[in-house]
Amino acid sequence: MSQEPCPSGRFHPGPYNPRMDEARIRQRVAAARRIVVKAGTNVIMRDDGAVALGRLYGLIESVASLKKQGRQVLIVSSGAVGLGAQRLRLDVKPGSLTLKQACAAIGQSRLMSVYEEGFEKMGLLTAQVLLTEDDFTDRTRFQNLSATLEKLLELDAVPILNENDTVSTLELKSPDGKGARGRFGDNDRLSALVMSKVKADVLVILSDVDGLFTGNPAHDRKATLVPLVRKITPEIARSADGAGARGRGGMSSKLAAASIATGAGGIAVIANGRTPGILDRLFAGEAVGTVFCPKAGTRER
Repeated sequence: MSQEPCPSGRFHPGPYNPRMDEARIRQRVAAARRIVVKAGTNVIMRDDGAVALGRLYGLIESVASLKKQGRQVLIVSSGAVGLGAQRLRLDVKPGSLTLKQACAAIGQSRLMSVYEEGFEKMGLLTAQVLLTEDDFTDRTRFQNLSATLEKLLELDAVPILNENDTVSTLELKSPDGKGARGRFGDNDRLSALVMSKVKADVLVILSDVDGLFTGNPAHDRKATLVPLVRKITPEIARSADGAGARGRGGMSSKLAAASIATGAGGIAVIANGRTPGILDRLFAGEAVGTVFCPKAGTRER
């Protein structure tokens, strides 16, 4: 039974008891061997606009721990524009396209240096991969991308992926994903595409929220966390809010990403990247975040 809308306009998982199904799907998460982790801007950045070094290093330690368990991890990381804006001492979110691109160019090197330094301390290599939509739409470029990612994983490196905002304007122009020709216009969708193309088992979208709620918890005190979503219904999609003040995605783009990931036969999870040890807990099988089941008819991985 799929989620049903509530008379109040909120939705709920329905009258069934989902514990057994949730336990089974979380066991599959715990057993995942290839994982894509998307770290949002609100995870990478502090509320004051500075880089959240402690939080980012905690994420790096968790990824290193997963790799010691024999898992492969790819990271899709936001934060370049925010870090560039912080370096330029901008008081407000950059508005013009050229300023956003300049911020991305300045912030991307800072972002990679943090990842590189952190993973080096854990004895791991990193690799920067900057993407544009053409890398997915052009067959030759996509084959080259796939081969490169597979080789990086074979070499036990941690690929750090981001959209190349300095030359690609889709993400910067389209905070709601419109105009992205169904491909990607934010890193949520980018992470889902990467997850589907590398045939990962799980996509984890880390943000500053605990998961999907029955309503907006910032405005609805009765809103509760939905631990399991079997199907993303139109009612659930309509309940999602837009982008936040710093990030470019929002719950609507996360649901779109979850739809791509589950449509490819994988599992998607939305969880709070500001919670210490969230990845360790998730892949230990704990009931954290919201888990999205693979769509019916897709092959289980």
